[in-house]
Amino acid sequence: MSVIAQENVRGESVFKDISADDEEWQPTEIESLCMNCYQNGTTRLLLTRIPFFKEIIVSSFNCANCAWSNTEIQSAGRIQEQGVCYTLRVRRKQDLNREVVKADSATTRIPELDFEIPPFTQKGSLSTVEGLLDRAVAGLEQDQPIRRATDPEVAEKIDGFIQKLRKLKEVEGEFTLVIEDPSGNSFVENPVAPQRDEALSVVHFKRTVQQDRQLGIKADEDQDEESEGNDLDTMRNEVLVFNTNCPECNAPASTNMKLVQIPHFKEVIIMATNCDSCGHRTNEVKSGGATEELGTKTTLRVTDPSDMTRDVLKSETCSVIIPELEFELGMAALGGKFTTLEGLLKDIKDLIVSKNPFVCGDSSTTDRVQKLTEFGEKIEKIIAGKMDVHVILDDPAGNSYLQNVYAPEPDPEMTVEKYTRSFEQNEELGLNDMKTEGYEEEN
Repeated sequence: MSVIAQENVRGESVFKDISADDEEWQPTEIESLCMNCYQNGTTRLLLTRIPFFKEIIVSSFNCANCAWSNTEIQSAGRIQEQGVCYTLRVRRKQDLNREVVKADSATTRIPELDFEIPPFTQKGSLSTVEGLLDRAVAGLEQDQPIRRATDPEVAEKIDGFIQKLRKLKEVEGEFTLVIEDPSGNSFVENPVAPQRDEALSVVHFKRTVQQDRQLGIKADEDQDEESEGNDLDTMRNEVLVFNTNCPECNAPASTNMKLVQIPHFKEVIIMATNCDSCGHRTNEVKSGGATEELGTKTTLRVTDPSDMTRDVLKSETCSVIIPELEFELGMAALGGKFTTLEGLLKDIKDLIVSKNPFVCGDSSTTDRVQKLTEFGEKIEKIIAGKMDVHVILDDPAGNSYLQNVYAPEPDPEMTVEKYTRSFEQNEELGLNDMKTEGYEEEN
């Protein structure tokens, strides 16, 4: 049986990076009781470090008597200050090979199948995306023989769902894997680290009191008695700062968050991230409320340079249309923004012209460059008040806003139209349960 050498404990770290080439680094073997046949088996412990993540302990038990085996992982560190949520868009088969650390406190979801594995129902595991799918299939198949005997109808439905899970491994279409862990000790591999992974988003969040209790963290009695109103007052009066990672270089950075009340509209959350390492800056705005019952289409007739100073709140779900330029910017193209009309037009120009990779280099053509240059010149004319246009903000979520400078009186240059969302728009917003009557009758 191998042991951890004392010089390793007192000298270099006992946690080493995962490597198949290091033959000297062997797991520690411990004789232990098998919980299946109650005879002695062997537990192997490996203390290792996952690149760009942290140290973990991998344990694997095997019983030579009954052939029962079990593998799980435990974090070698403490519970993190914030929880973490990984959202991975699986687009190709290579994504199935990404390493995944799933702590036992993590919730695993596949929204496309309405599938969820609740926290503390599985032991922690070190696997891949494909391994998670296989483990989910094995868990569902475990009691199928009993179900087929006692409840054939339920067993048949579960068989159909198992086939859907297995078909995900063929990656015929995109699907989403969400791992939300309040302990902050789960992880999904970024194969291009430290560069940004376009298919993977990482969000850190503050745990609720209930999540602290689930993790065994005793909350102060005073905190339990605090009202939600006090929390909201704190957010309104203070700029909150929390740690995150830069979306460009993945270096530690800080994000400032402020809850702001927009007159004659609603509360919004403004977030700004500055990275000291690479200088990257991002500004993002989120609606402080839920999705509205009706979508909103706001049309402004721009006739004067003073219109450029109007405040604009463009949510992630809002499209921007300028009919005179035959231009439409789809939702999420610029993300959520709280700016002025001039700032929005400049951002559109930067996105379409200045930051367009096809304007320069071998991929550029004279015709394409000329068209983009003319588009940029027209945007500058609009900003200077030399060209009258209509600017339309079409937001099916109803969470975008364009300032009415005549408020509370009606604005003669602006119209606001409320409309019922289509089924396709509800799908885009993730409101799958909000079906239109026409769709239900047709199907």
